[in-house]
Amino acid sequence: MTLNEFISTFDTENSIVLLEGKRNVLPEDQKKLYALGKLLASRTSKMIFRSGNAEGSDQFFSDGVTAVDNKRLQVIIPYSGHRQKTNKAYNTISLDDINIAADREVVMQSKNNKKTEKLIDKFVAGDRNKFTIKAAYIIRDTIKAIGTDEVGPASFGIFYDDLKSPMTGGTGHTMNVCEQNNIPLIDQRVWFDWLR
Repeated sequence: MTLNEFISTFDTENSIVLLEGKRNVLPEDQKKLYALGKLLASRTSKMIFRSGNAEGSDQFFSDGVTAVDNKRLQVIIPYSGHRQKTNKAYNTISLDDINIAADREVVMQSKNNKKTEKLIDKFVAGDRNKFTIKAAYIIRDTIKAIGTDEVGPASFGIFYDDLKSPMTGGTGHTMNVCEQNNIPLIDQRVWFDWLR
C-alpha cells in the first residue's frame, strides 16, 4: 500500500487510524515516527489518529500529529491522569469512564492475552491494585482497536513493532485484535517507504 492509496481510502469521515507501537524505539527511528505523524496530519483532513498515550512510539507519533493539529488526536488511557503532563490530545478517554463490565466483547477479546487473562475479571469487577492494573493496559489496547458502544472502532492500524520479536507484549496484543477483527494494519516495513 502506498501513502496515496492509504490516504484516498482512509481519509474519510469517522475514520480512526491507530498510530502506536513499542515503547523502545531505536534512536535512528525516533524522527521517523514523528515525521509520519506530522506527514499524515498534514496530508489528510478527516481521519482521527488514536493512541494509547504510552512512552516511546505513541509519544513520537502523537507529537508529530499535534505539531499540525491536536484536535485530530484521540488517546485512550488505562486510568484517569495517565501520563497527563505529556498528553497533548484534544480528546482523552479513560477506562474509568467506560462501563467495561457491560461490554462482553471487550472483556472476551482482552482475555485472549494469556499473561493477563486471570486479571481481567478481577479488574472488571472493580479490584484495583498494582497487579490488576496490568489488565487495564490490555483492556485499553483492545478498546483502541474494536472500540465500545461509546467509542468507535479503528479503521486501520499503523504500528512501530520490534521486528526481531514481532507482535509481542501490548503492541502485539493490539495487532492481534486488529487481525482478528479484520482491521487492516501495517508496520514500519511498509510506512518507512512513505517517508521517502
